[in-house]
Amino acid sequence: MPLEFEIAPGRMIGGDHPCFVIAEIGQNHQGDIKIAKQMIKIVKEAGADCAKFQKSELQYKFNKAALARPYKSKNSFGKTYGEHKRFLEFSHDQYQELKDYAKEVGIYFTASGMDEAAMEFLHKLDVPFFKVGSGDTNNLPFLTKSAKKGRPMVVSSGMQSMDTMKKVYQTLKVENVNFCMLQCTSAYPLEPEDVHLRILEEYKKEFPDIPIGYSGHESGQTITLGAVALGAKVIERHITLDKTWKGSDHEASLEPHELKELITKIRFLERALGSRVKEMRQCELACHNKLGKSVVAAKDIPEGTILTEDMLTVKVAEPKGYAPENIYDLIGQKTLKAFEYDDSVQEEDVTKA
Repeated sequence: MPLEFEIAPGRMIGGDHPCFVIAEIGQNHQGDIKIAKQMIKIVKEAGADCAKFQKSELQYKFNKAALARPYKSKNSFGKTYGEHKRFLEFSHDQYQELKDYAKEVGIYFTASGMDEAAMEFLHKLDVPFFKVGSGDTNNLPFLTKSAKKGRPMVVSSGMQSMDTMKKVYQTLKVENVNFCMLQCTSAYPLEPEDVHLRILEEYKKEFPDIPIGYSGHESGQTITLGAVALGAKVIERHITLDKTWKGSDHEASLEPHELKELITKIRFLERALGSRVKEMRQCELACHNKLGKSVVAAKDIPEGTILTEDMLTVKVAEPKGYAPENIYDLIGQKTLKAFEYDDSVQEEDVTKA
């Protein structure tokens, strides 16, 4: 499996590629396609890579009793759960309209297929990748059928154990599909002590050949930035136009200015992550030239002397001399010139005895 792959046309994830930011609009559009389009444009302007929705074919996701269940929540858009969900669900034609609008705006578009029929529809819609919500992560037949379509997959891991995630990994690996896993805790909003960012490190150890990411439902930006610092290559955060709106996801979502700030900070942080190679940087040369230390003579040393440690010390010196980290290489070498106290010791001034 590749540690990096193309998640959407022209966009790689993993490796040293920039973090791929998914703005989860979900059903925070309140069932209004005008609001949905407005949110697509807003997340594009905020710098997100992808606008994501949630697609269900309700008769395939819920049985009749579940759809008929009374729903008296403050977040309800209908008397029954079925009425509520139908109010928030866009038609196939509306999804095509949203996808076309996203293309016009210039942002990738996809949705979580919340059941097999929805997944089949999204495949026909030609989304760049499948997003598997936490509720279907342990649905291994669903994963297999999705993987057989050959599209890249992003799999959340809320409500799952590590043993289950190993099964998910093996299930998808057999199908030879490109995929990544997101650490996720399915609580809305999410308290810091329930986030468990250290699982990102465990995922990297258990699944070293795939990209790892983070799907967050917490308030604010700090935890998500921590995930990026720990190596998350995909970030998913919910977006809302107003956290006070009716709906269970709004409170756990970012408002537009927060999303823009978060993405700006992610890109700033990525600059700081930099290289895995530790070496003196060009920007450090001025400081090194001014204050970098060298080996100097701790006393007068005649020409032809075999050097011992007590003859040498380290100071800021002009001219620059032997690097202090190599001082012990000088012990036992013979001087080719006489040194006065405080003289810099340079490589050409000594030879093997």
